[in-house]
Amino acid sequence: MIAQSKKIAMAQSIDLPPSRLCIGITGHREGNAAFKANRGAIETALASLLDMADQAAQTCGRAIAKNRLLSPLAQGADVMAAERALALDWQVMAPLPVGRDLNIVLNCLATDPQDTLRILDGRDGCSSEIMDHVAHMQQIAGQVRCLELAEQDALVTSLLRTSLLNPKDKTAHEALSTLCSERAAAAARVVIEQSDIVVAIWDGESPGALGGTRHTIKTALQMGVPVIWINAASPQSWTLLHAPETLMHTGASVAPTLHDAVLELFQDNLRSADTDRLASAATLHTEAWHPKSKRRYHGYRWIERRFGGHGQAFAPPKSLVQRYETPSEIASGSAAKMLADARALPGMQPWFVDQIATQILQRFAWADGLATYLSDAYRGGMVANFLLSALAIIVGISYLPLAGVDAKWPFALFELLALVAILAITQIGRRKRWHRRWFQTRRVAEYFRHAPLLLLLGVARPKGRWPQAKDSEWPEFYARETLCELGLPQVTVTGEFLRDALVNLVRVHAIEQRQYHHDKAKRLAAVHHNLDRISEALFLCAIVSVGLFLALVIAEMAHLTGPYLLAKLSKTFTFLGVVFPALGGGFAGIRYFGDFERFAAISEITAEKLTALERRIDILCAAPAGDLHYVQVTDIVRAIDEIVVAEIENWQAVFGSKQITVPV
Repeated sequence: MIAQSKKIAMAQSIDLPPSRLCIGITGHREGNAAFKANRGAIETALASLLDMADQAAQTCGRAIAKNRLLSPLAQGADVMAAERALALDWQVMAPLPVGRDLNIVLNCLATDPQDTLRILDGRDGCSSEIMDHVAHMQQIAGQVRCLELAEQDALVTSLLRTSLLNPKDKTAHEALSTLCSERAAAAARVVIEQSDIVVAIWDGESPGALGGTRHTIKTALQMGVPVIWINAASPQSWTLLHAPETLMHTGASVAPTLHDAVLELFQDNLRSADTDRLASAATLHTEAWHPKSKRRYHGYRWIERRFGGHGQAFAPPKSLVQRYETPSEIASGSAAKMLADARALPGMQPWFVDQIATQILQRFAWADGLATYLSDAYRGGMVANFLLSALAIIVGISYLPLAGVDAKWPFALFELLALVAILAITQIGRRKRWHRRWFQTRRVAEYFRHAPLLLLLGVARPKGRWPQAKDSEWPEFYARETLCELGLPQVTVTGEFLRDALVNLVRVHAIEQRQYHHDKAKRLAAVHHNLDRISEALFLCAIVSVGLFLALVIAEMAHLTGPYLLAKLSKTFTFLGVVFPALGGGFAGIRYFGDFERFAAISEITAEKLTALERRIDILCAAPAGDLHYVQVTDIVRAIDEIVVAEIENWQAVFGSKQITVPV
C-alpha cells in the first residue's frame, strides 16, 4: 500500500485478480483394459481438449493468466494430462495422495515385487526401462507445484512392504488398498475444489470405488463442478455432465457432446469475469479510504454503547471513534502472530505466506475498513433519521409551553431544518449507495478473513458452492479469483504440520470468532431489551401524562380545583402527550430498523456452531501427531468456511431489504 498526501490507495502491485481456466484431471491408470487398448486415441483426445482450452483463452478478448491443470500424477491419465499441459506451458499443480517419492513408487509400473522394493529402498538392480520411467516421473514432479499429503506415508510404506514381501497376506493387501483409496479420495477432493471443470477419462463401466474415477466424477458433480467425460472405450466420444444423476445413464442413452460445446464451456467459464463484474470489482480499488470513523456517523455506535450494557449515555465522542487498520499495517499489526505461525509451519514456503500477507490480508484490511465506514454511514444515517424525526416533532410543539403563538416561528424553523436534514441524509445515502456498498465490501472482507486457513491447507470452496447474491455477484467472483490466483502451497503435509496448523491457526481462529459472536449476541440482545424497555417506559409516561390531564379535567368539573389550573397546565400536558410517544416511537423505530434481536440470534447460533467445532478441534488436538489426518483437519476448516458463509447469508437476508429511507 502507498500513502500520498495523507491519502491511502490500493497498491499498484495489488491489481484485479487475473482470470484463468483451472482444469482438473481424473482417469484410469495404465492397467485399465480400455485405457490400454485406446491409449493413443485417448492421448489425442486429451491433447485436443487442452488445445481447445488454450484456444478459448486466446479468443477471450482480454489478457488472462496461464491456464492451470490440477493433477494427482497417478500413472495413466493424470500423467498424460500433465505432460501435455507442461508442453503447452500451463501451470501444473499436483495434490499428491502421498509424499512425492512414495507416489513415484506406487506408480512405477514394476510387475516384479522385488523391483518395487528396490525402488522403495533406493537400491539398484531394476531394468533400464523401469528406471527411465522413474526418472521421468521425478522429472515431471520437479516441474510442478506439489501439495504432498504425506502424513500417513509411514503406514502406507509399511503396508506396501508387507504386501510385497507376503503376496498371500490378504489382510495387508486389503488394508493397503483401503488406505490408498482414502488417500486418493483426499487428493481428488483438492483437485475438484481447485477446478472450474474436471476432465474424466473413464470407460463408463468401472465401479465407483472410493477415490476412483467414477467416485471423483460423482463428487465433482455433487459440488457443482461440470465434468467433461472422455469415454476411454471410445475416446472420440465426449459428454458434458452437469448433475450426479447423469451417471445413472452412462450407456448409449447419453448423447455425445459436440466439441464445439466443449469450447463454449471453456469460453463461458472465462466469460464469468464479464465486463460488469470486472468494472464492479475495480470500484473496490478506487474507493476513498477513511483513516477513522466520523463522529457524525456514530449514531448507531452510540445506541450500541448506551443500550448494550457498556459505558454511559454521554460518553465522550472520542471514545466512539474507531481507527481503521490500513493494508500496509496489517502484516505487522493484527495479523502478525498468524503470519508468524504460518511461516513456522514445517516445510511451509515463505514466499507463499508472503503472498497471503500481500494478496489476501491487504485486501481484507482494505475491504474491512471500507465496510466498517460504510456501515457507520448507513446505519448511523438511519438512526439520525429516527432521532431527527422525533426531535422535529418535539421542538415543533415546544412553543406551546415555552412561548406564545407569536413566537412559534423559531420552533417551526427548527422543525423544517430537521425535516430537510432527514431528506438530505436519505438522498445522500441513496446517491452514495451506502447500503449496497456496505453489503458488498463486507462480503469481500469476510471471505478474506478466514482465507489464510483455506490456502495454507490447500482447501477451497468449490465453484458450485459459492453463495448467489441477488444484488451483485462480483464480491464472490472477486474473492474466488483472488484465492484461485494463489492456488496450492508447495509443501509436504506431515503430522507435525497438521498439528501446528490445527493448534496455532485453526483453533485460535475458531476461538476468536466464537468469542466475538458470543459477545456480539450478548450485546445486541441487551440493546434490543433496553430499547424495548425505554420505548415502553416512554409510552407509559404518555399514558400517565394523558391520564393526569383527564384527572384534572374531572377535578375541575367536580370543582375540586380552581378554574385556572387546567388552563395553565393544558399546554404542558399537550406537549408531554406528544413528546413521550414521539421519543418512544423513535426508539422503537431504531429497534425495528436495527433488528438487534435477530442479529443477536444469528450471532448466537454462529457462536454455538463454533463452540461445537471447538470441541471437535480439542479432541483432535489431544490426539498424537501421528494420528492426525489431512482429511480430519481440512474437514474442520471446511466447517469453519460453511459457518462463515451461512452467517453472511443470514445477516444479509435480515438487512437486505432495509434500504435507507425516511422514518415511517
